[in-house]
Amino acid sequence: MSTQKFKNLVELQEISVEQFAGRELFGTKVGNVWRWITYGEFGRLVDAFRAGLAARGIGKGDKVACISNNRVEWAVGAYATYSLGAVWVPMYEAQLDKEWQFILNDCEAKALLVSTHSIYQKTKDWVGKLPALKHVIAFEGPKDDPNTYEAVVAQGRLKPVPSIQPDGEHICGFIYTSGTTGEPKGVMLTHNNIASNVSAMHDTMDIEADDRSLSFLPWAHSFGQTVELHGLLSMGAAMALAESVDKIIDNLAETRPTIIMSVPRIFNRIYDRVQKQIREKPKPIQKLVEAGLAAAKKRNAGGRLSLMEVAAFEAADRLVFEKVRGRFGGRLKYAFSGGAAISKEVAEFIDGIGVTVYEGYGLTETSPIATANAPGRRRIGSVGKPIPGCRVVLDKTITGDPENGEIIVYGPNVMKGYHNRDSENAAVFTKDGGFRTGDMGRIDQHGYVYITGRIKEQYKLENGKYVVPSPLEEKLKLSQYIANAMVHGANKPYNVALIVPDLNEVREWAKKSENGISDTSDDGLLNDPKVRNLIRQEVEQYSQDFKQFEKVLKFDLVKEDFTVNNNMLTPSMKLKRREVLKVFGDKIERLYGGGSKAEVRASA
Repeated sequence: MSTQKFKNLVELQEISVEQFAGRELFGTKVGNVWRWITYGEFGRLVDAFRAGLAARGIGKGDKVACISNNRVEWAVGAYATYSLGAVWVPMYEAQLDKEWQFILNDCEAKALLVSTHSIYQKTKDWVGKLPALKHVIAFEGPKDDPNTYEAVVAQGRLKPVPSIQPDGEHICGFIYTSGTTGEPKGVMLTHNNIASNVSAMHDTMDIEADDRSLSFLPWAHSFGQTVELHGLLSMGAAMALAESVDKIIDNLAETRPTIIMSVPRIFNRIYDRVQKQIREKPKPIQKLVEAGLAAAKKRNAGGRLSLMEVAAFEAADRLVFEKVRGRFGGRLKYAFSGGAAISKEVAEFIDGIGVTVYEGYGLTETSPIATANAPGRRRIGSVGKPIPGCRVVLDKTITGDPENGEIIVYGPNVMKGYHNRDSENAAVFTKDGGFRTGDMGRIDQHGYVYITGRIKEQYKLENGKYVVPSPLEEKLKLSQYIANAMVHGANKPYNVALIVPDLNEVREWAKKSENGISDTSDDGLLNDPKVRNLIRQEVEQYSQDFKQFEKVLKFDLVKEDFTVNNNMLTPSMKLKRREVLKVFGDKIERLYGGGSKAEVRASA
């Protein structure tokens, strides 16, 4: 059972500030230099901002919303809000204005904090238009503007206000789910929900005050917020705040982290980049890498290596793996993956080059960790065992499958409920307090949990066979030539796919003389029969391990990727199938019309 280390997030922050006062906490790149703020400096900012918010009438139970990417001011605002007994409601900069307004109205936010002057210009006039909203405060702005972060801090320093120690059952925040199928829902999380999750991290994870992460997971998402922000802060560790997603590799080399917390999409990107570099090496080096990875896989599974295998691994490590780790700063020890299932191939590869992978599972509604691999109890391919204090059971009546069932989670990490959604609360809670996750999984004889799909994504083909598309989609994206994919087949005779090619990789392939492709423009590549044949071969190769009825029989290529900006991905990088179908529905229907030049014959 878990030993509850923290009662609430205010206590957590104040203990860390006192215990680690002189240690570095947050690093931000200013120009070409990384500048660090200590725990003690952070604590003083929280105290001042708390008093500044109190001077503006923010108190117990009030909602303070925030539109911002990760930054020091985000964390200051969150802990200042908690210590007033108020409720923190984070949002993403990438969201649409109408989504911001929906959330602000739904939670009845009294104050809104925004990151940039441009967002401030968009939102400042919402005071008076949104019934509850009284203040919009910008993290950036003119020095003489009273509605800036600096002005609130200065005001608070003049008249300090003591912190409130909230009861564990007091709501600390709403996290709005991304809404793949409809309007976002406000998940109400209590101080005890998150504090119990952080306490379980102390019981299971081998993280120390000397550790450092590169922070790029959004804190507006439960994984980034609980596991990284609250979790690492509680352990005295440091967080370098990444400049942007496209600067992650550069920032890794600059900040030299020991741990990285990420969703599979980022690990896939690292995997693709390293694999590309290996493919460009001479054949003997490629063979050596293969042998080294095979030896690492055997060793990590508990096998005993022969002298030849030891030699192969040591040579591969010295010639290749050490250089890869050096590109990431040279100190990376652990990679924590969550948010979606990581491909076993990618996990084994990262593990093989000397960075231990720990995969976990959970949802916003479980604060988020429900299960996790941990030192001494790790199995690649699984999402680990339930964390201390948490229990996981399967409801097999939902699936009618003797092995697979809907995952139901019990424990102190389970949310209080959805804000103003009584009917949906009734649908997700069991009579004895369990939370129905909507995910399918199985549990092996040793207690390890495996995720096998999402119930809402599962569909039935005309022949009555059930298909879960996401495992095949993730597999296809391991191809160097496929950037994204969506598999579809609900109530149809077979599966089809929309595939977004990685046009840069395809272009490199097309330019090789043996392929004889003269038009290497985007449209030229998308319509070239040789390119389509290349993608067909990739689809067949990466579908080999799937059952015949799960495979894709036809596909079409699309240039436009699925992104947050075009509303086809949620901010947490989950596919919005409904939105993709709105845009590309006609293309999909044509794949069922017969005679398509994009046809793929699935191998038996």
